[in-house]
Amino acid sequence: MASTPADGIRVTTRAAERRSVVLEVELAPERVRRSVDESVRHLARRTKVPGFRPGKAPRPLVERALGVRRDDPAAPNPVYDDAKEHLFEQSVLQAVEQEELDVLSIPEPEWTAFEEATGAAYRVTLTLRPHVELGAYTDYPFKIEIEETDDARIDKVVEQLRDQQASLVPVEERAAQKGDYAVIGYVGRRDGQPIEGAQAERLPLVIGNENTIPGFEEQLVGMREGETKTFSLAFPDDYPQAELAGQAVDFEVELRELREKRLPDADDDFAQSLGDYADLAALREEIGRRLERSSLDRARHRFADRIIEFAVANATAEVPDLLVDREIEVMLDELRVRAAEQGIGFEEYLRATERSEDDLQRDFRPDAEKRVKTLLVLSEVAEREGIEVSDADLEAELARSRERYAGNQSLLGYLDSPRGRAYTRSLLRRAQTVETLIDRWIEAHPEFSHVQHLHDDHSGHDHPAAEPQTGRGDRQQRHRKGKR
Repeated sequence: MASTPADGIRVTTRAAERRSVVLEVELAPERVRRSVDESVRHLARRTKVPGFRPGKAPRPLVERALGVRRDDPAAPNPVYDDAKEHLFEQSVLQAVEQEELDVLSIPEPEWTAFEEATGAAYRVTLTLRPHVELGAYTDYPFKIEIEETDDARIDKVVEQLRDQQASLVPVEERAAQKGDYAVIGYVGRRDGQPIEGAQAERLPLVIGNENTIPGFEEQLVGMREGETKTFSLAFPDDYPQAELAGQAVDFEVELRELREKRLPDADDDFAQSLGDYADLAALREEIGRRLERSSLDRARHRFADRIIEFAVANATAEVPDLLVDREIEVMLDELRVRAAEQGIGFEEYLRATERSEDDLQRDFRPDAEKRVKTLLVLSEVAEREGIEVSDADLEAELARSRERYAGNQSLLGYLDSPRGRAYTRSLLRRAQTVETLIDRWIEAHPEFSHVQHLHDDHSGHDHPAAEPQTGRGDRQQRHRKGKR
């Protein structure tokens, strides 16, 4: 579609793929000449020309000082480059407003003509802000599902605590069996010669955990402390050391130490050893309370995930490549953050995983497309619901992050950057959107009023006698990932 020329500009638009439009702009000669004259005056003030004060030298001398060669149109021309830059900035905004285009960004143009005598023209492909058509995002055909806290779950936690408090005691009256803790010395030989790397003086292992080559630990079952045994095994065909892959090796193994894990009895003494519990019944009661709170929090998380999936499934949105590329950058930022949390530099991570950044970008693209649609839908829901993040909420969240990551200067620098602040604000907005929908549903279903935010309930003891708990920050983490 072409527009009527106005103010020396003629605009033609045509639709392109994936929510983009090709904008073709023609500029009249007089408008090009005005822009070139402005660039000459601008560059003359910055260019030293012998015998002239700044800005007073005639155009031919300024062009000669800048290296402009009029006999070679392909040669660099700083005057035209400056004129193009300013002319594009002015005209593309005018064209976008004139055509009423809602664009996400404006890339560099492709100039197809630029002459003072005949005018100029350029072509630029603009990505339009995607249109999201919301479907149903309330009135869910599902409810909050809460896992029941019963004796079996409490028993499981008690057993985990007993296992954590277990001690290793020497085995004296029996032979080795699976689950025992052993220290062995061994040497592997091929054709009677010791193999480098296939020997150790004291190797600790848990028999049956299969941390050695297949079949090796089975040979230890039935041995007694101090006993030596010889046997032959073949290394796997995919063994990392190529010279051993698929090769039969003779092993000589000595069982030097043998211990078994002995769990404490589940009695009152055991409960009292864990904290301020009068007896085992009191410990079990506390475990039950914590399991129930954890179940409520997980139920809310699962409900949030299902709400998001429901809203996205019922919405339609064409995902622009530009937003996918930006989301890949966000995913790379997230990876950098996770690596930094573990004290690993991004380049170090790439070397350790034998991946390049291009490899990661290709790997991330399918998930990035899904994430972008989810983000678009949640953003549209937030717009419809009028949800915004205040500066105070943003600063409070950033303060929590600074406290959490104190000492990690690279991560703190990212969080305080404009990009990091925008990212944090978007996380908060999406989290608040989902939490608003959950709270509204609970208001309409008061039988679930006990499913509150975990951080709203501060009762109970602090003790590892319960399953891991997650709070508001973890919900935001979940909303920003694939299930956002």
